[in-house]
Amino acid sequence: MRPSQYLAPAWLPGGHAQTIWPLLIKGPLPSYRRERWTTPDEDFIDLDWVAGKSGAPCVVLFHGLEGSSRSHYARRLMHAVEHRGWHGVVVHFRGCSGEPNRLPRAYHSGDSQEIDWILSRLHTQGFPALFVAGVSLGGNALLKWLAEQGPAASRVITAAAAVSAPLDLAAANVALSSGFNLVYARHFLRTLIPAARAKDRRFPGRIDLGRALQARSLGEFDDAVTAPLHGFLGVDDYYARSSAGPLLGAIETPALLLHAANDPFLPAAALPHPDQLPVAVTLEIHPHGGHVGFVHGSLPGRIDWLPQRLLAHFAAHLPAACRMR
Repeated sequence: MRPSQYLAPAWLPGGHAQTIWPLLIKGPLPSYRRERWTTPDEDFIDLDWVAGKSGAPCVVLFHGLEGSSRSHYARRLMHAVEHRGWHGVVVHFRGCSGEPNRLPRAYHSGDSQEIDWILSRLHTQGFPALFVAGVSLGGNALLKWLAEQGPAASRVITAAAAVSAPLDLAAANVALSSGFNLVYARHFLRTLIPAARAKDRRFPGRIDLGRALQARSLGEFDDAVTAPLHGFLGVDDYYARSSAGPLLGAIETPALLLHAANDPFLPAAALPHPDQLPVAVTLEIHPHGGHVGFVHGSLPGRIDWLPQRLLAHFAAHLPAACRMR
């Protein structure tokens, strides 16, 4: 079956409009059930679940920078999962569920070690299939995990999808450091900087608070906060070691790589060519869609094309036992 081609509405032209508009039509929250897990280092993460039918597969979502189960893409995907009768869970990275985490570390774009223990634990819960989606930052971290695990990833999950992943973090930082794109950087910094200030009060001396407060780009913030908190030498080291793009050739688990050519967060030139990818990775680049946008339909538009595309990808990899139910 050929994938559904995304068609952007004529009334919403351009990558910026297609990125911003979904924030205004995110819709109601699913009926989440929250569960708290203690991490191996005695911190915690929160997971928000939607319940499916007995014996149904589970869809896991790793959100983007400063995202949560309240993000528009999380709401719509979990509603679609629930409607299908599947289980679903939005995994919050540390500090993203509405309560500061206990340790100095938080989360970052290459946090594949965190993803590893989370998916390993979910695997033990006995779902007949475990599908995993990562959006933006979460997509990059998921792809990095898939590459690092190689064939071992298929023993934990069934299939994966990454949406609007910043595969080249340095290129993404350049894209978000000038012109209208600074609007996005400032949007993130409005929550990142207060969180850094609170982190410094609890753990003095771990970050360069002065430079964090002065940050006008994500790169400046990452150099002052994200890099030192997570063991990187600086922002260049962080971006180089955390970008999933150079690692994609090692992926052996079925994975959909979904992107829009007009995504303002990452220039199309930074996207891989299909010839560079292994047979397990399906690259789907649509001309339009913005960053995790993909609005369609007449005004005011809908944002259900993306969850349906992800679920179609996952359904194509259902084990035979699930197909017969």
